[in-house]
Amino acid sequence: MQPRPDPTLVDRFASTSPSGADDAAATLVGAVKRYGSGQAAVVALDDVTISFPAARFTAVMGPSGSGKSTMMHCAAGLDRLSAGRAFVGDIDLSSLDDRRLTLMRRERIGFVFQAFNLVPTLTAVENIRLPSTLSGRQPDTSVFDQVVSMLRLADRLHHRPNELSGGQQQRVAVARALVTRPQVVFADEPTGNLDTRTGQEILGFLRSAVDEHRQSIVMVTHDPNAAVWADHVVFVVDGRVHEVVDRPSADSVLGVVKRLGR
Repeated sequence: MQPRPDPTLVDRFASTSPSGADDAAATLVGAVKRYGSGQAAVVALDDVTISFPAARFTAVMGPSGSGKSTMMHCAAGLDRLSAGRAFVGDIDLSSLDDRRLTLMRRERIGFVFQAFNLVPTLTAVENIRLPSTLSGRQPDTSVFDQVVSMLRLADRLHHRPNELSGGQQQRVAVARALVTRPQVVFADEPTGNLDTRTGQEILGFLRSAVDEHRQSIVMVTHDPNAAVWADHVVFVVDGRVHEVVDRPSADSVLGVVKRLGR
């Protein structure tokens, strides 16, 4: 069972737990996301209800334009739903104004993006500590050292992004997402800009964060070889959950991809 949130955060964020999702890291209930209006409206999410389990690695796959990235962005509070509700743990994101939503994302969510999103003028250690710096808190030294060691960054901490390889930059981005021990980490195509070997290393680090530190990972990917690192794979088609594969293998993932025919 996932630990309950700090009561001070519950009060600040006016949380309301979704039924049946007590051990979920994040949940969507009747989620609808439309872009535009009238006949030009595009429905990116069409009445989606799904929970992402705590202390598990979930991969989200689907054809281009299927709504998989929209699903992640709405679940993470990066985008607002048109209808329905999104929860991070017990916190109902629809109940938060922009200031409290920003605060919640900073304190309870980690992000890893394909483009790394590092601040070019900051060193690796400054980028890793940035969420803590913005919140005015000191990162836990033991957790910081543990994450830096796991990601093999100890000798690169004082280098700026332009002095790091693509793989090293992504490891810094992963460290930044993990070091505050957020309730859930969302990763959007985290290996998309990396060579195969480096991508496998990043996936191994994410897998270790789940297995060794009980962190919760939700990763959007188009790559079946990346998806097999997950505990289960959610397939999204036309804005709806099409299928969920538990304990995925290369064959089971490729089988669904072939059935989708895209």
